[in-house]
Amino acid sequence: MSETGDSRRSSMELIGAKAGTAMPVEMRQALHLRGLVPSSIENFSKQELRAYEQLQAKSTSLEKYQFLAGLRCINVNLFYRLVLNHLREIAPLIYTPTVAEACLNYSHIYPFLYPGKTSIGLFITLDDVENIDAVIANYRESMQEVVDPEISVITDGSRILGLGDLGVNGMAIPIGKLQLYVAAAGLNPGRTLPITLDFGTNTEQYLNDPLYLGTRQRRPDDETFYAATEKVISALHKAFPGMLIQFEDFSTDHAFELLERWRNKILCFNDDIQGTGSVILGGFISAVQQAGIPPNWQRILFVGAGSAGVGVAKQLVDYFVIEHKIPEEQAKAMFWFFDSRGLITANRGDKLADHKVYFARHDNSEAQCRTLEETLEYVKPTALIGLSTVYRMFSERILKRMNEINKVSRPIIFPLSNPETKAECTFEEAMVHTNNRVLFASGTAFPNYIVPETGEEHVPGQGNNMYVFPAIGLGGVLAKPKTITDSMIFAVSKALASSLTDEERARGELYPRIERIRDVSAALAAAFITQAVREGLVEEKHWTKIIDASSPEARNHIIDGSFSRRVLGEVKTLMWSPAASVEQYIVEAITTIKP
Repeated sequence: MSETGDSRRSSMELIGAKAGTAMPVEMRQALHLRGLVPSSIENFSKQELRAYEQLQAKSTSLEKYQFLAGLRCINVNLFYRLVLNHLREIAPLIYTPTVAEACLNYSHIYPFLYPGKTSIGLFITLDDVENIDAVIANYRESMQEVVDPEISVITDGSRILGLGDLGVNGMAIPIGKLQLYVAAAGLNPGRTLPITLDFGTNTEQYLNDPLYLGTRQRRPDDETFYAATEKVISALHKAFPGMLIQFEDFSTDHAFELLERWRNKILCFNDDIQGTGSVILGGFISAVQQAGIPPNWQRILFVGAGSAGVGVAKQLVDYFVIEHKIPEEQAKAMFWFFDSRGLITANRGDKLADHKVYFARHDNSEAQCRTLEETLEYVKPTALIGLSTVYRMFSERILKRMNEINKVSRPIIFPLSNPETKAECTFEEAMVHTNNRVLFASGTAFPNYIVPETGEEHVPGQGNNMYVFPAIGLGGVLAKPKTITDSMIFAVSKALASSLTDEERARGELYPRIERIRDVSAALAAAFITQAVREGLVEEKHWTKIIDASSPEARNHIIDGSFSRRVLGEVKTLMWSPAASVEQYIVEAITTIKP
């Protein structure tokens, strides 16, 4: 057989293997499989039923994670059919909270997660940096499809969730996030690229673990770090100029600095800073509308002052400035920050990290608060937002006092740290200790709460970045703006707050039901693209024509998260979905497989 014939047969074998038990009889005959596989030819629904049965048979979340990881490698179409049809159940298994456990065990389970896969992304060491072009060429050669990646999630594993420096074990985060980009917003799974910068770890546990798979050295100094990342990101942009890069779980100082260095040079954003802020802003807008006091009466106390907390607060400041016309200095004065040393003030006596300076209080005179209880009495907040990663930081005493302080308005309490073992409080605790008055959103999933006296069921809001980062990624990939601006992110938050149905609002919910995530992502991406066109930053001029034609006022500068039905329809047509039939799957696979 010729080389072309061998290649064609190899491609057909690959497609057939992915089709599995749904492989049609003609393909089985062409591949000489008669008598070598069971005779039954199934549809995708039966495959999905079998996979779901196997998933349910697993006894622990980590076992389910491992099963799903293997399924994605064996049959990506079946994997995403399963995810989309059981999203509420499976999303916590492929990302938070289960991904935290996967990260902690990653070096021990890695060889068993990806059957049949030589590579699942890029692991780039400091030694690789000088040969980064060759590393990227190796990746291209390993790809089964002919298309370049259009979105990447990149981490160095230095600040994974609330778990700290996990080194190479943090690779489970980019993989999990990219799965949500696909499931929630319809990015093409064949065009996603997870990357870990394996520059070392400062965690002794991993340096001493004989099974640790990462570089066994301490992390480099800042000069070496920034020089290396400069070379890596420049090479990635040169190789894949249209690819969106999402920075993920870098240490706080590095997270802010990388975003500042690159946001006006390449298509990129940081989900910890911008995505977290956007999703919390969306829920906060809904909470403010239901709180019962004017927006400018809000007094907001943040517990935790890392990159995520400061990023969230800055977006809330923008909301008060843009939406309620409150001057920036006055809006900033509505915010207080509490960290491990106490209330953050300009005269506290310690040197503040650069990102904390903006919110440091100058109006405290000589008053200093060392404990959260003292700070609560000093600030008397209407809203308490936790990004401390300290389990049960919001104690019974704190929650009850928040309820007492807010007799007129409903207290807003957002324990946003995840996973659950890092959450400041649970939904049940917040409900019980505020007499069911709380306006609640968390960073991790909590069960519904049933009021014992009435039997009334309440659904917790989850300020999960899953509501916004897939939409930002989809909008960025489709419109390719020259830069992702704060106003584009703000438009996404506004659209998120507007996405609630009348029924969801009537129940006092702050976020849409997760089962509607695909429709919500499409709407948020449409809002993102519309705002990008309004700012004149869209490089895909197709969108400029659509928005100009459908909205004569499209170039105004009102950041309202609006979009036309035509833009929404266009976004939906461009979202990837798993094939509904084996025939559709084979046709689509043939068009993308390498010749």
